Amino acid sequence: MTDAKKDETPLYAGFLGSWILDTSSCEFEQGDAPQAGSYHIVEQTGTAGGTTSLLFRTQWVDSEGEAQSAEFSGIPDGKPVPFNGGDLADALSVTAVSRRELNSAAFYKEHERMTVSRQLDDTGGALRLIQAVKLPSGEQPTNISIYRRAH
Repeated sequence: MTDAKKDETPLYAGFLGSWILDTSSCEFEQGDAPQAGSYHIVEQTGTAGGTTSLLFRTQWVDSEGEAQSAEFSGIPDGKPVPFNGGDLADALSVTAVSRRELNSAAFYKEHERMTVSRQLDDTGGALRLIQAVKLPSGEQPTNISIYRRAH
């Protein structure tokens, strides 16, 4: 691969695909760790203005055995955009920091309420998620989990 071709690869490219939760890796300070889970990151082209956005879709079985899911999308440019999260979040940003770090943040009335850092290991086969919630008390409970690339 030439340097020019390598430079054309988006910073987030290594995050694309499907990931399976390693339940033994979960370290949760807020809520209970799930029994199972998967995480999918998909590139969507042709969105507003011809830009590329990322779709994040997660599914899990909670500690009570109930199936849950969530999804959101964002352009990986670091700019907060409106988000319909009710009283929890009214804006969301996605930031491609590097080839090994892809972050998102949720805001409410311009105050950052939650951050999620996605970090790839050296092989690109493991994805560590670090989710931190910023509580009004100043506390910042953090949940950490590792996902393995699905084959």
